[in-house]
Amino acid sequence: MSERGTDNHSEVTDFILLGFRVRSELHILLFLLFLLVYAMILLGNVGMMTIIMTDPRLNTPMYFFLGNLSFIDLFYSSVIAPKAMINFWSESKSISFAGCVTQLFLFALFIVAEAFLLAAMAYDRFIAICNPLLYSVQMTARLCMQLVAGSYLCGSVSSILLTSVTFTLSFCASRAIDHFYCDYRPLQRISCSDLYFLKVVSFFLCSIIILPTIIVIIVSYMYIVSTVLKIRSTEGRKKAFSTCSSHLGVVSVLYGAVIFMYVIPDRFPELSKVASLCYTLVTPMLNPLIYSLRNKDVKEALKKLLKKNPIL
Repeated sequence: MSERGTDNHSEVTDFILLGFRVRSELHILLFLLFLLVYAMILLGNVGMMTIIMTDPRLNTPMYFFLGNLSFIDLFYSSVIAPKAMINFWSESKSISFAGCVTQLFLFALFIVAEAFLLAAMAYDRFIAICNPLLYSVQMTARLCMQLVAGSYLCGSVSSILLTSVTFTLSFCASRAIDHFYCDYRPLQRISCSDLYFLKVVSFFLCSIIILPTIIVIIVSYMYIVSTVLKIRSTEGRKKAFSTCSSHLGVVSVLYGAVIFMYVIPDRFPELSKVASLCYTLVTPMLNPLIYSLRNKDVKEALKKLLKKNPIL
């Protein structure tokens, strides 16, 4: 790295988040929309965690994973939404250098952890449907803890690597990030450093995160579909598929948005922002709704909780 590049990098104390390129009159509408979505995220995910922790009938591996999914959704959306809402009212729209580092690190940690957690949930459904007699033996509390801990560990390692490589770049081209949060792709657009190493690292991380998790999910569901089709009764098939449909819905929304965002060329930043909205705010909002509306146990636990606490 050149001396000039290093000096310019050291002078950067903050960035400007440009957000959405819309008329200023629409900022109030966007603020209200973000506020509504974030309120639903808080209500849905905190509610889901409360239901799972308070109802002993939900003390199973599937709901242990679901509780962690709600925790992850709650926190990574909280890394993005509050700052985005503040910037709708702020003229400077600035974020400190340390704040940008923290935002990228936490978001990367939780989004990667969610990818591995969804793979663990697919494996759980595979054991439950394909080997029901061995389910309690194979899906032990220890294994569930190891799978969740492994998800967070993979998220932490990936996030440390991506964040450290991203912020060794020199940002002498501009301080303005064409996005509503700090992500590595908009950051690399304003860098004047050689991006080869960052692109190699990001490609490597995508390869070891997206491919293995998708393979686990696809293979698990291939076995699940094969097993369900062998069930003779229509009611039995319907019940088996109902336990998986919620998970498939969540996986489709998350991976669909992520893959769409990363295949969009850099010359279409506005499309990238829309895709980012899907997995930063829309997915965390939909996950509790998908699991509660299609899950009989969760609906019964919610009714029970509301009867005990009518003030809710």
